[in-house]
Amino acid sequence: MNRSDITWNHLQQVRKSAPLVHNITNYVVMNNTANALLALGASPVMAHAKEEVTDMVNIAGSLVINIGTLSPRWVEAMDMAMTAAKKKGIPIIFDPVGAGATPYRTQTVKELLNSNQPDIIRGNASEIIALYSAEARTKGVDSTQKSETASEAALFLSDKYESVVVVSGKVDYIFSGKEVREVKSGAELMTRVTGMGCTASALVGAFAAVIDEPDEAAESAMRVMGIAGELAADKADGPGTLQLYFLDALYTMDKTHIGIKLSDEQM
Repeated sequence: MNRSDITWNHLQQVRKSAPLVHNITNYVVMNNTANALLALGASPVMAHAKEEVTDMVNIAGSLVINIGTLSPRWVEAMDMAMTAAKKKGIPIIFDPVGAGATPYRTQTVKELLNSNQPDIIRGNASEIIALYSAEARTKGVDSTQKSETASEAALFLSDKYESVVVVSGKVDYIFSGKEVREVKSGAELMTRVTGMGCTASALVGAFAAVIDEPDEAAESAMRVMGIAGELAADKADGPGTLQLYFLDALYTMDKTHIGIKLSDEQM
C-alpha cells in the first residue's frame, strides 16, 4: 500500500471512530483546535480543572498536552492527566510551546516529560533544540531554527523518552528511534496564522487515538495537516480566509486530494 492509500485509510479510521481527544491546551488556540478536530471528524474536549482531568482522560482516546499558557494549577492538572493516561494506556501527545523562552517554561517541560514519557512530542525546531540544550533560545513561540537543524536533538529526545519526535517546519521530520521520515506538504501562508502548530499536535492526537503505531499516526496527521494547508492556500487571499478554507479542507478532504498533493510532493 502506498503512502497516499495509507494516509487515506488512516483518515477514514479517524472519521469512522470519531475519537474523543482530551486537550489541555492554551487559551489562544482552544477554539481553533476544537474546530479543526471537529472538521477532521474527531471529537474534542478541553478540560483543565484538576477536579476532572483524570475522569476525562478515562473516557478519552488520547491526551494532548500543550503548555502554551502556563500556570501552576494547570501544570499540576497536566501531570495528573498524563499519569492517568499512562495508567489507562492511551497515547500522550506533548507540545512544548515556547520551550527555551524562559527558565520556568523549559523547566516545567522537562519535569512533565520526566514524570510521564509521552508517546509523541511535536514542536518546532527551536523548541525541540531547547529540550536538548539549555543554550537554545526561541523568539516567543516562533521557531528561530529551520526544522532540519534539530536532527541531533530530536534523535536524542526520541531515545531518551522512547517517543516519536515530530519537528515541524517547511519540511516536517518525524523521528522514531533511528528512523527518520519527511513530510513536505504545507503552505507558507500557514505561518501567518496563530496556533497552526498547536492544531497539528491536536490532529496528531486524533490519529494516534485510532492508529496503533505512533510514527504512522504522526506521519499521516502531518500529511493531512499540510495538504489541508495547501488546499486552503490555493483559495485564500490572506491569513483570515486561510483559516476558513483550512477547516473546509479538513472536512472535505478525500482520496483524490491526498493523491494529487502527494504526487506534487514527490515531483
